[in-house]
Amino acid sequence: MGGLGKMEIQHMHHKTNKTAQDARFSETHWSLVVAAGGKNARSEQALQQLCQTYWFPLYAFVRREGYSQHDAEDYTQTFLARLIASDDLIAIDRKKGRFRSFLLACMKHFLANEREKSRAQKRGGGEPVLSIDFANAESMYAAEPSHDLSPDKLFDRRWAMTVLGQAMARLKAEMASQGKEDYFEQMKIFLTGGKGDVRYATISAQLEISEAAVKTAVHRMRNRYRKLLGAEIADTVEKKQDVEQELRDLRLTLAG
Repeated sequence: MGGLGKMEIQHMHHKTNKTAQDARFSETHWSLVVAAGGKNARSEQALQQLCQTYWFPLYAFVRREGYSQHDAEDYTQTFLARLIASDDLIAIDRKKGRFRSFLLACMKHFLANEREKSRAQKRGGGEPVLSIDFANAESMYAAEPSHDLSPDKLFDRRWAMTVLGQAMARLKAEMASQGKEDYFEQMKIFLTGGKGDVRYATISAQLEISEAAVKTAVHRMRNRYRKLLGAEIADTVEKKQDVEQELRDLRLTLAG
């Protein structure tokens, strides 16, 4: 994925698409949550979706802070459940409406509080439980770089990878719905910058289409992927002008 940060994202310039499918800034998940203050069913559903998507960067952050696997699972689950049930969203500074920054700051505050009191309650702390599958959490964490990435930088890296993964999954689903899943599987390597020795001619032979058709398909996939990536980021910022900065931050995180 690191290749994508250098090759693809640095060329991305978000443009507001006027179609109903892509013009989602008027009511992204995050703006909906912030506007509603977490006080209605729609905002709660939006926040739960964001939490279920971006829980692993938090888990990795807690593990890198030195907590055990069990404690990281417990703290991540309890923190997110409390966030959904709390009034914290009402106090968000609208000028800093990035879900990524807000989430990390809240987790740091949560851990500081937890260190000051004993954990007398069993897992979940009596809070509502989110449907988070921790089965692969530790294997995912074990795959993280062993070098000296700070907890904050590891969180940002995992956040960036999650955003990219979400956009890629959406592109795969779209192409599968069009009967083009084989195209996606063969050509996705051109989106990540890790194509190595794979050439258009190779894909052409495998899919039994012309090399020109492969180039056209890859070009369309890249364009669609960029739009989906922009839309994914839009779900985590309040203002559309924040998307460009978040893209730049994402690129720098992956390049670092």
